[in-house]
Amino acid sequence: MIDATQAGKEGTEALENNRVGPVMRAGDIAQAVVEAAEIDNPDKEITVDDKVAYLRIAAEDELVIKRETIEECLGRPFRMQELEINLSSFAGNIEMDTDSVRFFFTKHI
Repeated sequence: MIDATQAGKEGTEALENNRVGPVMRAGDIAQAVVEAAEIDNPDKEITVDDKVAYLRIAAEDELVIKRETIEECLGRPFRMQELEINLSSFAGNIEMDTDSVRFFFTKHI
């Protein structure tokens, strides 16, 4: 259980960084998104905060995840709408099309 002091500290830390990325419901798709994030962003440190019911996936400044990479990780065809269904929240701005999703900041702290 997080006390109010700790919750306030975590909220402040979240406002003082440039981390972006999805918050996904736990499951096969979330695990594939984690793997795809690492493959598609080899120059980035990807962090995964596993909260049992959901995963917070993040990187500094920008995170791009490709549909094709998710398909490879899942071992089956994948449509980006499936990501939307499993996306609980996200940090930063988001751009999505049929082939990729991009999380990013337009302003940096």
